[in-house]
Amino acid sequence: MRTRALLIFGVGAVTASLLLGIAGVASGWTSGWSMNMPGGMMGSVFSGGGRDIGMDRAVKIAEDVAASYPTGGLAADEVIEFSNNYYASIREKSTGIGAFEILIDRSSGTVVREPGPDMMWNVKYSMMRGGMMGGFGFSGSGPMTVTAQQAQDIAQRWLDANQPGTSANPPDPFYGYYTVDFQTNGKLVGMLSVNGYSGQVWYHTWHGSFVQMRDLGA
Repeated sequence: MRTRALLIFGVGAVTASLLLGIAGVASGWTSGWSMNMPGGMMGSVFSGGGRDIGMDRAVKIAEDVAASYPTGGLAADEVIEFSNNYYASIREKSTGIGAFEILIDRSSGTVVREPGPDMMWNVKYSMMRGGMMGGFGFSGSGPMTVTAQQAQDIAQRWLDANQPGTSANPPDPFYGYYTVDFQTNGKLVGMLSVNGYSGQVWYHTWHGSFVQMRDLGA
């Protein structure tokens, strides 16, 4: 639950084309699973606007995504509403480790895998590893060599330099990286991720402003 040498892996115009999520429309999610990944080749990062599906539907979509995973054993951990999208983390029930992260379009409910760390650093649930990208962006395998405390310290140093006045929350572990919420005056402001082998920092630029969060207790 959320209460994360700095080499900053930015998301610029050039990398964005490589890092876009794997697309999947929530209503057809199960039929799109391939190589442990849902949907087709390329997705998009949503920018908000238009009608809003609401938190209740976003939660249902996230729960359906987790339940539809072919090998089972996953659950939606939390859903966070941002001005540009809904974010959800999908976690392994047996280990408590994060499996992958998704974005849900505020207007349509369309689902994509989150770009950036989930796509490029996820050593267990990303088709990019050994797949169509040939392992681009992966920097390790096996147990992560960066500890949770080190990841939080790295995140805080990055925030001190780039988002003064914000503080890093304890990190959430995924396979190959940590995702870290950061806050100002007790209110969530944004997210970044820390590579579990190299300590690289990847700031999540695509969310927009925080609106609300629902803890699903996975």
